[in-house]
Amino acid sequence: MPSCSPDCCLFQAVEIIKVYSEDGAGKVVEVPADMRARDVCQFLVYKSHCLDDNSWSLVEHHPLLGLERCLEDHELVVQVQASMTSDSKFLFRKNYDKYEFFRNPLNFFPEQMVAWCQESNGSIPHSQLLQNFLNSSSCPEVQGFLYLKASGRKSWKRLSMFLRRSGLYYSTKGSSKEPRHLQLLSDLEDSSVFTVTTGRKLHNAPTDYKFCIKPSKVRSECKELRMLCAEDEQSRTCWMTAFRLLKYGILLDQNYKSPQQRKFPVSHFTTPVRSVSENSLVAMDFSGRTGRVIENPLEAVSAAVEEGQKWRKRGQRMKALGSPSPLQPSSLSSVIHRTQLWFHGRIRREESHKMIMQQGQVDGLFLLRDCQSNPKAFVLTLCHHQKIRHFQILPCEEEGQMSFSLDDGSTKFTDLIHLVEFYQLNRGVLPCKLKHPCTAVAL
Repeated sequence: MPSCSPDCCLFQAVEIIKVYSEDGAGKVVEVPADMRARDVCQFLVYKSHCLDDNSWSLVEHHPLLGLERCLEDHELVVQVQASMTSDSKFLFRKNYDKYEFFRNPLNFFPEQMVAWCQESNGSIPHSQLLQNFLNSSSCPEVQGFLYLKASGRKSWKRLSMFLRRSGLYYSTKGSSKEPRHLQLLSDLEDSSVFTVTTGRKLHNAPTDYKFCIKPSKVRSECKELRMLCAEDEQSRTCWMTAFRLLKYGILLDQNYKSPQQRKFPVSHFTTPVRSVSENSLVAMDFSGRTGRVIENPLEAVSAAVEEGQKWRKRGQRMKALGSPSPLQPSSLSSVIHRTQLWFHGRIRREESHKMIMQQGQVDGLFLLRDCQSNPKAFVLTLCHHQKIRHFQILPCEEEGQMSFSLDDGSTKFTDLIHLVEFYQLNRGVLPCKLKHPCTAVAL
């Protein structure tokens, strides 16, 4: 049998995947069988001229089941697609809390929910909290009450549950942890944990904090799904994060510490089929004799901010000289924010909640939008301690000069860009600084 030449081996088998952005546009990409989710995200970031801050994720979305989850960076995309149905799809989205538990573990694991396994009754020291999840020889345990949905029905039962490396168990006798009273509900190795995207009424759920454990082999059989409901957002986050840590262990730590390691250089990708939305504007630099496309996303953002500041100064100078300005400061201030990634126009309050929840409920995640009740005002939507709050930004006019304020005029800004920049550096009247812009990208 003839051996394969080196040139022949370069033509490895590829699969076709389609990835969708928040605006519904899709991009077709050819991927090798051993390509990771992180590599696909880096490619889409490169093609979309986005800033690669390691918070982009590929989302496995099942609209008929009402389930979705962010793929881990090391997961093979082709393998995941093989377990999906024809109606399922991949989404490209920000996920700021993907590794937030490494930075702030105490926010994710309440002391009363995490303990050693039955061999010890002591709690885990804070300094060793994550190490006990990552170390396969240790046996941390998450414990608490969850509601379990009865298979094929809309009734729920509140049970005492225990999450260990061997799986998720519930007690058949109160809160007893004796082996004879523990029943295995799901293993970890052949299952994944999903967020439930459908409304509370559909499942007659006792709370809004639903999640689901789905066996990998299951495609669309609802009876195999384990629908669960926590009593609050913090406990749901704890259960779901612990599931990931106990299943993947040290792999998550490696993903977090070495996000820039590319298995596939961008130049090695085959050219994907172009979507209509890909034919978008690009940043240009005309400071030299000839113009050039700005490839570096950081440089592009800097250039956009600098250009906006030049327009503001130019308008102010022309107004002082009494010259007619093509774009007066007042009119410029009323539109310049619409070029920013954090501004989302006339979306409803419910839509802003959904976007914040989808991109990870971490402190400082924010967006700005038009106010529905006051056409001249705006609203800052901000996440703090896993709660979403809204702050109205009102226009102020003094001596013919328009400004904006969210503290009843104590601190005024000529436009919303200045307002956001200020609260990114200063907390002011807000519960925390603005840190992560809630953004949507067009593929």
